Amino acid sequence: MPFSIFLLSLFVFSLHIAASEADFYENCEITWGDERAKILNGGQLLTLSLDKASGSGFQSKQEFLFGRFDLQMKLVPGNSAGTVTTFYLSSQGPTHDEIDFEFLGNLSGDPYVVHTNVFTQGKGNREQQFYLWFDPTKAFHTYSIVWNRQHIIFLVDNIPIRVFNNLEAAGIAFPNKQPMRIYSSLWNADDWATRGGLIKTNWTQGPFTASYRNFNADACVWSSQSSCDSESTNSLQKSAWQDQALDASGRNRLRWVQKKYMIYNYCTDFKRFSEGLPPECKRSRFL
Repeated sequence: MPFSIFLLSLFVFSLHIAASEADFYENCEITWGDERAKILNGGQLLTLSLDKASGSGFQSKQEFLFGRFDLQMKLVPGNSAGTVTTFYLSSQGPTHDEIDFEFLGNLSGDPYVVHTNVFTQGKGNREQQFYLWFDPTKAFHTYSIVWNRQHIIFLVDNIPIRVFNNLEAAGIAFPNKQPMRIYSSLWNADDWATRGGLIKTNWTQGPFTASYRNFNADACVWSSQSSCDSESTNSLQKSAWQDQALDASGRNRLRWVQKKYMIYNYCTDFKRFSEGLPPECKRSRFL
């Protein structure tokens, strides 16, 4: 084995970096919903369904501490009002960390709302919402979360829509100590999801189905033998996500999305935070 390949193999082993993709049988497990969740095509496709009795969901078999997580999704078509389709990372317990994509259904012909949030130590309330610049029900699109020590980046088809920066030096909590699993679910939330709960789920349109493919986790797999501490490694050996940040082009695309498609930003909600905006809103340009 060439020495360079040996070093790369040693690095991957020592940090438990894993690139797990595609096969849902190998990488995920259905957690609820009975037969409403199905793995098809030899593990290459997964579908979740929602009917009046129940929704469904799945999770990754492994826990991770930092990584890049990609999932292609085709959302519920037609009149999806009241439904929520999710793709998120979360730890467990009352002081959990969480990084959320939630897709809020709507009446046929109206755009989906992409709801994002970041929880640290059990505290969320960091919502940003967007419309998409395409119909997410017609074809598969890639939704990605990059989570490293410096940033959390939300991407849609590799276009950044949100960045949450690590501002621990200013006393602002950042999720970097609790390992998280990947979760996805399809469930009924017509008490709040569509226009604040004004539009209810039309069950005559059900069952509602969302589809998934090309799952990929290029990430540090958490285990009792590894702290997933990559700070001391040689930068030449790192995976791209470990130092991933926005370059000038990425910042321009982020500004484009936030200018044209953002419909809610907690950092501008002075009515909600009448006693003062959260401290990170004053310290970071991209949240």
